[in-house]
Amino acid sequence: MNLFTRIICLVVLFSCLTLVIFQSSIQSQSAGAQASVTSEAERITGDKFRHFTRSPKGTKIYSVKAASGKMVRAIDKGIDDLIAVSKSKKYKFKKRLNHSDYMIFIARPDRNKDSNDNYSPDIAVAAQQYSGSIYDKGGYIYAAGMVVAFNPCAFVIAEHTKDFDRVSNVVRYEGEHLVLWHNDRALFNETADHSRGGGHPILK
Repeated sequence: MNLFTRIICLVVLFSCLTLVIFQSSIQSQSAGAQASVTSEAERITGDKFRHFTRSPKGTKIYSVKAASGKMVRAIDKGIDDLIAVSKSKKYKFKKRLNHSDYMIFIARPDRNKDSNDNYSPDIAVAAQQYSGSIYDKGGYIYAAGMVVAFNPCAFVIAEHTKDFDRVSNVVRYEGEHLVLWHNDRALFNETADHSRGGGHPILK
């Protein structure tokens, strides 16, 4: 093997090693972000999300117990609806419009019915800016869903055993906050805090 060939081989070997190191670094960062987001979701809900599944369309789903097929399909439909309205002629958003962009945590509901006795699986979260409002239930409020992180895009919803159209709606609505954070920060700031009024859908 002459000197030129040796140099070429060394260059190729170095490039391969650099690529492997780079890919390992990305995977490590991704795993670290996932662990951090999961820890935050567990802090908010008090649950342990020991089950993982990837939906047929690529949505990452973490749950207290194995997610039912109906829950998974409802989640994918919610993301479908979110993507469709985000890409519409009115908005033409481009960022975070893939199922694989989303991490969804399915928590145990803290209640299954609302004050009107309607089926409404919700999670109890700290009242914070809702303190003293009609939503305040003694330092906490009941929420259908809650954003956990903006990057990666993650939110938590309550487990349902029926009314899966509600699941799709909650997924779309929580996703609206994330899409706006990445695509229209002004509208995000106007609509992020429901304690000042307003609600969903934001994107119409």
